[in-house]
Amino acid sequence: MELSQLFEDLLSIKPIFVNREVLRPSYTPDYLPHRKEQINRMATILVAAIRGETPSNILIYGKSGTGKTAVAKYVGRELERTCEVRRNPCTVLYINCEVVDTQYRVLYHLAGHFDREIPSTGWPTDQVYAEFKNGIDTESRTVIIILDEVDKLVKKGDEILYNLSRINSELDNAKVSIIGISNDLKFIEFLDPRVRSSLGEEEIIFPPYDANQLRDILEQRANMAFRQGTLDPEVIPLCAAFAAQEHGDARRALDLLRVSAELAERSQSDIVKEEHVRWAQDKIELDRIVEVVRTLPTQSKLVLYSMVLLNRKGLTTGEVYKVYKDLCHKTDMAVLTQRRVTDLISELDMLGIVNAIVVSKGRYGRTKEISVSTPTEQTKSVLLEDYRLKSLGGIRLKSVSIPVTQTRLYE
Repeated sequence: MELSQLFEDLLSIKPIFVNREVLRPSYTPDYLPHRKEQINRMATILVAAIRGETPSNILIYGKSGTGKTAVAKYVGRELERTCEVRRNPCTVLYINCEVVDTQYRVLYHLAGHFDREIPSTGWPTDQVYAEFKNGIDTESRTVIIILDEVDKLVKKGDEILYNLSRINSELDNAKVSIIGISNDLKFIEFLDPRVRSSLGEEEIIFPPYDANQLRDILEQRANMAFRQGTLDPEVIPLCAAFAAQEHGDARRALDLLRVSAELAERSQSDIVKEEHVRWAQDKIELDRIVEVVRTLPTQSKLVLYSMVLLNRKGLTTGEVYKVYKDLCHKTDMAVLTQRRVTDLISELDMLGIVNAIVVSKGRYGRTKEISVSTPTEQTKSVLLEDYRLKSLGGIRLKSVSIPVTQTRLYE
């Protein structure tokens, strides 16, 4: 069959989706269920901009998927509309600090909104800041800067927050307010006290959604996303239940619903069923694991590969360390101490890639028993994508009954 005919055949299948984009995190709806309190609080603070006054800075906290970004964008959008009607200029700028993650790049993006021509690299940061400041001060207006994942920026220094939080004292015409969004409730403790006092004027906490609230959110989006009658009744409650287990993460619930429908479409089903949700749950979890494993440091990958080769439950740190040392020699990598490898195993445990528990051996004391909690073959494949580990692809362990002191590898 020719490729053109293949696409024609696929297009002839009646789609489940009307608009899948409404299920993506980037979409901001006109109504946000169960966030009225947070919306009202933010609007109460930012209304000062409509009056031509300087709004207080705001810090927003909450776990991932609790609606922080959606609410900030929603209120910012409505603020711009109202200010435009009242002819009181207001600009809301959004920056994701996980992507734009240095002081220079943040200032570069901010200045670019006000037609300041700045090279993407090469200038002193102070010069870029001066250009941004001059750019916004060309007229009387209010500028609201939303810094999402602001804790990622702070890890590389809080100088930019210090400058931005005090910029109003250097402006003649414009006014600036900052909205910082963070998943980390404690990040402000690491800020300079001067930054903390000027930045954290107002704080808004976003609690996790419960299963019923997630169901309402999913039903709202489903009405816009799908053709009528394409969802089995149990699909939305199941997606909500799975996401509620993940600390009330609405983003996870929306992803789960979208992927469920995509899997249903690919299997040429007219209806999204419970089985599609369970397939989607497994797929999303595997995708997450793959991404985490792929981005591990090389030494952590070697430790994990050692456990994959041993491939059994109840491994001891000593067994893992023995195989790890052989792998280091084969890849010309520096051998870490056993204590450091134990720390790496603990980090893998926190990431959910391995399961490490301390068990009592009676009079012989306590020991840590370790097992890989991810699919072995998929984990191995991802690890071998690293060019530094490719040479380990043909390695197998001799019989696991050999005492750990005699364990050797062969190709």
